[in-house]
Amino acid sequence: MNPATRPHPLHPSTVLVLLFAAAIATGTLLLALPLAQRSGLGGGWLTALFTATSAVCVTGLAVVDTGTHWSLFGQSVILGLIQIGGFGLMTAASLLGMLVNSQLRVRSRLLLQAENRALSLGDVRSVAKLVAVITLTVEALATLALTLRFAFSYDMAWRDAAWHGLFHAVSAFNNAGFSTFPDNVMRFVADGWVLSPLMAAIVIGGLGFPVLHELLLRRRDRVRLSLHSQLTLAGTAVLLLGGALAFANSEWNGTLKSLDAAGRFWGALFTSVSARTAGFNSLDVAAFNTETLLLHDLLMFIGGGSAGTAGGLKVTTAGVLLLAVWCEVRGYRDVEFAGRRLHEGALRQALTVLVLSSAVIGLGTLTLVPLVQHLPGIRYEAVLFEVVSAFATVGLSTGLTPQLPPAGQLLLVGLMFLGRVGIVTLVVALAQQASRRPYRYPEEKPLVG
Repeated sequence: MNPATRPHPLHPSTVLVLLFAAAIATGTLLLALPLAQRSGLGGGWLTALFTATSAVCVTGLAVVDTGTHWSLFGQSVILGLIQIGGFGLMTAASLLGMLVNSQLRVRSRLLLQAENRALSLGDVRSVAKLVAVITLTVEALATLALTLRFAFSYDMAWRDAAWHGLFHAVSAFNNAGFSTFPDNVMRFVADGWVLSPLMAAIVIGGLGFPVLHELLLRRRDRVRLSLHSQLTLAGTAVLLLGGALAFANSEWNGTLKSLDAAGRFWGALFTSVSARTAGFNSLDVAAFNTETLLLHDLLMFIGGGSAGTAGGLKVTTAGVLLLAVWCEVRGYRDVEFAGRRLHEGALRQALTVLVLSSAVIGLGTLTLVPLVQHLPGIRYEAVLFEVVSAFATVGLSTGLTPQLPPAGQLLLVGLMFLGRVGIVTLVVALAQQASRRPYRYPEEKPLVG
């Protein structure tokens, strides 16, 4: 075949988009079957599309109640889509990250591998194996803990307890937020035996595979954590604890008022953990005051760790931007943290992701507002909340999503897909385009501020 006419291989980021789109299309077809719905009537293509997109993008937004609308087959399809979306994205993001590193010279790659304990392209099989082991281990332990609690403390039949336990364990680890209970997990707001395994699975899945891999290496070889892992772990701790304190303060006389001290503790902590990407709610989101909704917007927008099951801007992105501001205020020449200097390309990528993500959320909100003006008692902060929740693939809702017209629901479908796939592909594309130009223009410094 003539090299000029030989088809060029698709860009890895393009393949990722097509795979997610194919998974959503398959899930839509399955959920549209009469077998998937308890009524047995089938139909509802928009409902099927919305649910399939939310499951594959591990968001958790829903236009119908998962436990009552979908049959056991339908719930199984949703569970499978959640697993594919979470496990597939973890693997794809990690492998794409290694593919980006492979574009560097051999010497640079060896130095990066020695310094960061990075994996090479030759470790593809071990990468997939490690991700699978972590996923199945965490989900199995969470399933066991939840099943035992449901069976012994809530008098569920073992079959029902096992199904609810499995569904919530998979949904938690993949940060999806789907629940088979009509009130999500509000009935367990003061039950630490239920909320603890859920929070553990959410946090582990949200840290991201690179961090989990480094933590395993550190335990075995006592290696130094990379800058990425340090930023992720430090940022996660600050957001979890700070978010819990902020929620307790803003809702102490609100949704937490009717609970005892233990209930308020678990309610505030679980809300903080779930707000960043998981989408479960142990409190009534619709009853939150404006301050709490805006706090949610911030945490949802930041999200969790990179190359994991979490969504949002990512903790490391926010960390890089904050470090840049701090170092600029201090007058440092370089952006520094923990004895390391950040690569200038990382800062440019972080700024690009921030600006584009903010633009998408702004345009999405402006587009959705005219579509909900006819709804009685509409809170416009709730409109922003739904848009951020969809784009950051969180899944929390004030109850507005089921009331949206078809155009509004399709808008959220697009935001979920863009938020889940778009950011990863954007970062990969930016990284692969770096340093390709063989020249640089003369430097000039414009006035800023």
